[in-house]
Formats: sequence, C-alpha cells, structure tokens
Amino acid sequence: MIVLVGVACIAMYVKTVLPNVGEPEQLTIERKPLRIERGKYLANNVAVCMDCHSQRDYSLYAGPIKAETFGAGGEKFGEEIGFPGSIYSKNITAFKLGTWTDGEIVRAITTGVSKNDNALFPLMPYHNYGRMDKEDIYSIVAYIRTLPAKANEVPDSELDLVAARQQYENANLPHIFLIRFQIVREASLLLKF
Repeated sequence: MIVLVGVACIAMYVKTVLPNVGEPEQLTIERKPLRIERGKYLANNVAVCMDCHSQRDYSLYAGPIKAETFGAGGEKFGEEIGFPGSIYSKNITAFKLGTWTDGEIVRAITTGVSKNDNALFPLMPYHNYGRMDKEDIYSIVAYIRTLPAKANEVPDSELDLVAARQQYENANLPHIFLIRFQIVREASLLLKF
C-alpha cells in the first residue's frame, strides 16, 4: 500500500510540476527577408527541422522528402528502427502552429515543452537547440512562420517503455558494459549533454 501511495505521489509530481521551464517569453519575432532566408538555411541544412517534420519516400534512393508533406509532419519513428513505440513528427506549418505565439515556438524548440506544457519526446534535440544563438532560433521561427498551412492531422505518439526496458535487459550485454552505460547516462543527465 505504501508503495502504491509513493508511486502515485511521484506520478502526480511529474504530471503537475515537471517540466518546469517557466512561461514562454512574450515576444514577436520580426519577419525580415534576411532573417527568413537565414532561417530557411538553418532549418533545412543545419538544424534539419524539415528532415523530421516532413514525410519521406523510402522507395527512392536516399528517401527524399515528399514535397507535398514539407513541414506537415507525420513521419513515423517506430520500433522497427529502434524507438520505444511509435513517435510521429508534428505538423509545424500554420495549420498547427497558427495559434502558437512566437515565444511558445521558441520555448518548444529550446526546452522541449509544448504550448500546453507537455514534454516533447527528446527525438528533437531541444537540449542542443537550447544552446543555439538566439538570433538563429528567431530566424528559424521567422522561416517556419512562412510555411504554407498544410492540413495534416498527425497521429498521437505511443510509447512502450516496458517493452523497451525488456529489450534492453535481454540484450545480453557484458555486465561491465551495462555499468559503464549507466554511468555515462547518469553523467549526461547531470551535465545536460
């Protein structure tokens, strides 16, 4: 009984307190032509936002982006490629982000917290984007704001962490490797790599 109460308290804490990154900034990013052009370059070549937030045609060599899905999300990252469940990239066109403020988009990109204060799956490397120059983030947001709205309702992601844990435990890795993996994982959490 005590264990159940403890688990319930931890779950309530995680659900109500975490992630605690504060409110989004109140800002309006000016959409100047040079900023938009820089954002286009960054989003397509450096941060590669469009590589994940578009669907790909894997029947063709190198799986090019399907032009009609550019920015509309829906790419599946599933168990067949090593993810713990089915994670779908979100639609980042005006169809879904049209009601978001610039500050909410900046917060999602740099901290991994959505408009509704939900934590984003760390497939998007927001921990790295949070260290980018602010002007680069503003340029990406300015560019994303120019994407035409594409009606694409993306399925909700479904995680299966129990199966992922079992797969990890059944990997038959040498004991010393598991200890090193645990140390590296904990150090990266502490140091926020």
